[in-house]
Amino acid sequence: MRLSLLLAALALPFAAPVGAALAPGAKAPDFRTQGALNGKVFNLTLSDQLTNGPVVLYFFPAAFTPGCNAEAKAFADATAQFKAAGATVIGMSADPVNRLVAFSTEHCAGKFAVASAGPKVVSGYDVALAGRKMTSRTSYVIARDGRIVYAHDDPSPAGHITGTLAAVKKLARS
Repeated sequence: MRLSLLLAALALPFAAPVGAALAPGAKAPDFRTQGALNGKVFNLTLSDQLTNGPVVLYFFPAAFTPGCNAEAKAFADATAQFKAAGATVIGMSADPVNRLVAFSTEHCAGKFAVASAGPKVVSGYDVALAGRKMTSRTSYVIARDGRIVYAHDDPSPAGHITGTLAAVKKLARS
């Protein structure tokens, strides 16, 4: 029994994010990268997206994996609700943009952009998985002023959509 607990404890650093999610109130690091929307590649910057209102920036480990496929579909299904609250949804992973082109149509249904997070973005948002070239499953709601108002860091896709949508709706009321 003790050996299994020790082995489980030793395995934790390899599955957990390197750093904690950025806290509400922190300034969201701006970035410039390539994204894909409905199969088309384009240049994406956070600052440009924030001119339209708040941004839901959700990081996912890898395109075309069961949890990430389900999460993308759930965000796609809720896109109209996010738009009604004035927010833009952007998914990000460490996948190269050419892999995200197909993902943007197949699992995001062309409803929101997915973008490639390079090492600087991964580090800036504290979403690196130790020992892996993937991001943690972390969602942020970023207000128009560039400040984080909500952060949800959980390996399960459940809760990311409901939590970010509630935060966006609360932001719209304030």
